[in-house]
Amino acid sequence: MPREYLKKATKSARTDAADVSQTVSAMLSDIEQGGEDAARRYATQLDGYDGPIVLSADAIAEACARVPQGLRDDITFARDNVRSFAEMQKQSVQDTHTEVGLPPAIIFAAHLCGADSILAMGGVQGIAAMTFGLFGLPRADILAGPGNQYVAEAKRILYGRVGIDMVAGPTDSLILADATADPHIVATDLVSQAEHGYNSPVWLVTDNRALAQDVARRVPALIATLPALNRENAEAAWRDYAEIILCDDREDMAACSDAYAPEHLTVQAADLDWWLDRLTCYGSLFLGEETTVSYGDKATGTNHVLPTSGAAKYTGGLSVHKYMKVVTWQRATRAGSKSVAAATARISRVEGMEGHARSADVRLAKYFPDEHFDLAAQT
Repeated sequence: MPREYLKKATKSARTDAADVSQTVSAMLSDIEQGGEDAARRYATQLDGYDGPIVLSADAIAEACARVPQGLRDDITFARDNVRSFAEMQKQSVQDTHTEVGLPPAIIFAAHLCGADSILAMGGVQGIAAMTFGLFGLPRADILAGPGNQYVAEAKRILYGRVGIDMVAGPTDSLILADATADPHIVATDLVSQAEHGYNSPVWLVTDNRALAQDVARRVPALIATLPALNRENAEAAWRDYAEIILCDDREDMAACSDAYAPEHLTVQAADLDWWLDRLTCYGSLFLGEETTVSYGDKATGTNHVLPTSGAAKYTGGLSVHKYMKVVTWQRATRAGSKSVAAATARISRVEGMEGHARSADVRLAKYFPDEHFDLAAQT
């Protein structure tokens, strides 16, 4: 039996997409150029608000004090439920590790991993072909994997019509090294990542001046021995994007690393467990001289589609979870819905969402006809 629409939408999320995109782009450009003054102007123009933008501690305390206790209880009730669910969800993900190795050719790897079809096309045209369902293939639901800046831009533009893993910038790598590090290995590892492209940043963060100077002397000679194209990329990346940062101590080094939030982070320093516990912002972490970013790129099995350009501050890399759609469902008893319905009604009315409130009201009226509930907005 064909699907029947008892009510069919006349618009979709894409109906006004072009106008919205143009408006938002203009606003972002204006705010980027005009800074805080421009942001305040939009707040006044669109929201009718001309008060302080960053609330002081006193202003926050004063606002909190004006919230009636009943509404505080309702909001706390909702917050506790959100936290409880989030904690339960987090517990479902556990750290794992395994040992493998496999240096495949591209087609063999794709076939081995179960690809139903292999499209011999890359770049923007490959992205377009998969998105639009060309060459007899079905339209892709999601596009994932690395690519150059043109591929990244194609994915960004097409996002919404097709799912993507992330919008990636040039690959970047940071090495944390102390006096125990081997300067030749440090320099080699920096060069190995600089060859990715002319705009691929590589950074060395250390608390040892002698090591920093030694590495800086070694890198140009190592770059000079690369094949022509690799050498051209590495020379430009080292010249224009590379940095060497000298810090006071390991805590300062760790703080510097977290601020950069590198895609690839290598630690060649003493007391690896300390670094593992301390570091928080990175796409993938390589602990000790015995491992290197190249291992992760090619053979160890961890995914190397990772957040770039500081995005590791708020997200991790591509993983199996990207292909596992997370959904939620709810079910309640009539008795169990009692407190939820009351809180929902009051919170909805505070927000001005009367229709939402009434969807809770009707259930309380049906399930508990002999009870009285104060469902007015508490402001």
